[in-house]
Amino acid sequence: MSCIFCDIVAGEGDASVVATGPRTVAFLDLFPFAPGHALVIPREHAVGLSDLPDPDAAEIMQVGRRVAVAAREAGFAEAVNLFLADGQIAGQTVFHTHLHVIPRRAGDGFPAGFGASPQAPHDELDAVAERLAAAMPTS
Repeated sequence: MSCIFCDIVAGEGDASVVATGPRTVAFLDLFPFAPGHALVIPREHAVGLSDLPDPDAAEIMQVGRRVAVAAREAGFAEAVNLFLADGQIAGQTVFHTHLHVIPRRAGDGFPAGFGASPQAPHDELDAVAERLAAAMPTS
């Protein structure tokens, strides 16, 4: 099965590259929400976060931060959203892990933040934290 992002990493796919690193490639989204909307991907194919080695995850975030800073410096952004969808239900449409770096401007129409949720009881939060801690991968 072909992966469009693996093709880009291999130099066989068309991409407007912003930055490259030993573990990542950053390039502009073909369907940008705003000028400067970039994707940061690992060079090695990883469908989702559970497939992504820690060093690749770290470099994705580091490069994403650098692209976000560049979007502000280049005048494309007053603010920036970082977005990563892990799985179809979360909105992932290309099944190669990728971080969206989305430049934002006042009034751009892109939804920001989360809706107001009621505060959860602390004992429920403690129970959820305990389950997550027990399921945490060691690496």
